[in-house]
Amino acid sequence: MELEVLGRALTTLPADDDHPYRTGPWRPQTVERKADDLDVVGEIPADLDGVYLRNTENPVHPALELYHPFDGDGMVHVVGFRDGKAFYRNRFVRTDGFLAEQEAGRPLWAGLAENPATSPTQTGWGARGRMKDASSTDIVMHNGVALTSFYQCGDLYRLDPTTLDTLGKASWNGAFPSDVGVSAHPKLDEATGELLFFNYGTEAPYMHYGVVDAADALVHYIDVPLPGPRLPHDMVFTENFAILNDMPLFWAPEALAKGKYAAKFHPDIPTRFAVIPRRGETSDIRWFEADPTYVLHWTNAYEDGDEIVVDGYYQENPEPPSGGGTIYQRMFRFLDNEQMGPRLHRWRLDTVTGKCTEEHLSDRISEFGMINQRHAGRRHRYTYAATTLPGWFLFDGILKHDADTGTEERYAFGEGVFGSETAMAPRTGSRSEDDGYLVTIVSDMNRDLSECLIFDAHTVGDGPIARIRLPERVSSGTHSTWAPGAQIPDWRTHDDPATAVGL
Repeated sequence: MELEVLGRALTTLPADDDHPYRTGPWRPQTVERKADDLDVVGEIPADLDGVYLRNTENPVHPALELYHPFDGDGMVHVVGFRDGKAFYRNRFVRTDGFLAEQEAGRPLWAGLAENPATSPTQTGWGARGRMKDASSTDIVMHNGVALTSFYQCGDLYRLDPTTLDTLGKASWNGAFPSDVGVSAHPKLDEATGELLFFNYGTEAPYMHYGVVDAADALVHYIDVPLPGPRLPHDMVFTENFAILNDMPLFWAPEALAKGKYAAKFHPDIPTRFAVIPRRGETSDIRWFEADPTYVLHWTNAYEDGDEIVVDGYYQENPEPPSGGGTIYQRMFRFLDNEQMGPRLHRWRLDTVTGKCTEEHLSDRISEFGMINQRHAGRRHRYTYAATTLPGWFLFDGILKHDADTGTEERYAFGEGVFGSETAMAPRTGSRSEDDGYLVTIVSDMNRDLSECLIFDAHTVGDGPIARIRLPERVSSGTHSTWAPGAQIPDWRTHDDPATAVGL
């Protein structure tokens, strides 16, 4: 392994920190590294070509009062594969808020679990004006550039997908909706090169939907009126439609009127799907009603005759009880999948009758499902999801679900080993949906190290075919993506111009 330190963040976290989501598997990193020719156990397939990109919440300053793991600064990790070899980089996303706090040497914004009025900084660089836009939730490729995003809506930060240099913010030729921002989970349609997105806020119409074309220009943007402020987190699309949602878990209006943000589930209100032609107008929106639940993540949607099929993770208990336990247990109950009970679920929206039918596809608790992105918006068969450790926001295994047969195959990382959202990487010249590899990063608490694991997508249960040692144990986090080399400009000749950047 050839290792080089690129930079180091100024941190004010206490040396004796005992916060459950800033220690253990969530221990943050402060050093940016560049490592080439990584050590490998097994063999990296020669037809694995591209980069695995993973975003993490990585705090460098303590909270003003109560830290929530989603408050951490964005740090992106990349493991790249070329010609049977691997390289690694990790870099902080140079958001406006991150740079301001580095200069100040202290936190400047209240977090998710804190009163916005306590923020030393009341304006600028905020997610919808009340929180720091950490750009730490999601990551997606579009037009040859990696885009990081924040779940509370904010800017999209542009990163070089191999060096992770921050290239500024998405502007879309000056048309970026900076007054509201963009939510996490914008969606790339690899077939058209379009990026579909939504945003949401506390003022009418409460949601918007837009399309950015393959040349990075905003070509469509409409209102999606809702009954009030909502908390959508994800969206899906088909070849002809975008599907947004109105879920009955949202901020309590009486608390919101007092400037407080407390989520409440309303079991008497149905789940609603907004089906919009991809370049349709507000007047074209059709609403479909389904059983009340909350869905954090969708896997895919596609058209099947007159029906639109939507797959995602139906929560059996979207609002776990808050009584008893420590303040941390009460705060983080929305991170406990064992309590919320998300299961892979299918909704069928009949465009002729306007009716919705639905069913569980799996009885096993799982979340963070990924597919072969070449099938996004088209019929898919396989979903690769994460199983989770009860009581924690930690991934303890990979679950492959076959929608055609209903069969499932699981690989458990082992006690004390925790994974990342697992991306499907089609091999060069792949001929079928699962003809490729699964890529993930694991943090092994037993050996105090991280590895990038590669699985044959056909035989997940057989375990990894290669283990790649990373230079430092990686903090846990949320989302990832796979970008094939063909999507990266100058991929075959990229000489990695990353240089040290002072922090």
